[in-house]
Amino acid sequence: MGTASIHEGVRRMRFSDLLDRTEAKELTQVAAAEVLGINVRTFQRWAERYEAEGDDGLVDLRMGRRSPRRAPEEELERMLGLYRDKYADFTVKHFHEQLQKRHGYVLGYTVTKLALHAAGLVRKAPKRSAHRKKRPRRPPPGMLLHQDGSRHGWIKGLPAMDLIVTMDDATSEIYSMLLVEEEGTASTFQALGEVIGEHGLGSSASREASCQQAWTTRKPGRSSQTGRLLNQAIASLWAAEFSPTWTRNLAC
Repeated sequence: MGTASIHEGVRRMRFSDLLDRTEAKELTQVAAAEVLGINVRTFQRWAERYEAEGDDGLVDLRMGRRSPRRAPEEELERMLGLYRDKYADFTVKHFHEQLQKRHGYVLGYTVTKLALHAAGLVRKAPKRSAHRKKRPRRPPPGMLLHQDGSRHGWIKGLPAMDLIVTMDDATSEIYSMLLVEEEGTASTFQALGEVIGEHGLGSSASREASCQQAWTTRKPGRSSQTGRLLNQAIASLWAAEFSPTWTRNLAC
């Protein structure tokens, strides 16, 4: 028994039970239809068919019929043969392009890929891990700060400027916002100076790795002047790209 047959049997049993409850005035037809996920007119038609034909009236007439939209078996076999004989070293995308260009093929890419998977000719691609994995926020405020800059025409009539935002990891509270002509070491320390002056010294800070103040190279652990100075004032400076506990920064 296939999955569709099982679902069909469950549908009939649920309908029969709900119909009994509607006849006993325990449920309205509207409520029963909502439980089944259909509209009330469909429920009434099923009830009429059930009364006239019994359980046979609930048979889904589509069961066992081939879908008119199903891909022709002959065309799928032709496609599989072409892949085996001529295109075994092609990716599915390039193979599909050649089928359309050279062989008058009209079936879609997804149908083609699924057929190749089912035939064992192409392996399924491994599922990719999340690009940016979430992590629990630091529990106490002040344990980790995020700082980032975004260039935009923030004030009408003035040229584009960099908005430097420093925020708390635990609460997302914004501790400092300032506009500067160009983001740099001076703006980093100006913003951190505001935060430290108002809230005291935090435990660590995180900077967007694309911003030059955090790292002078793409190798973790080689800090710039900003990093060296901050390491003396704060426990550690992590560039967001390399930090295993990175959670989020405002977009540059």
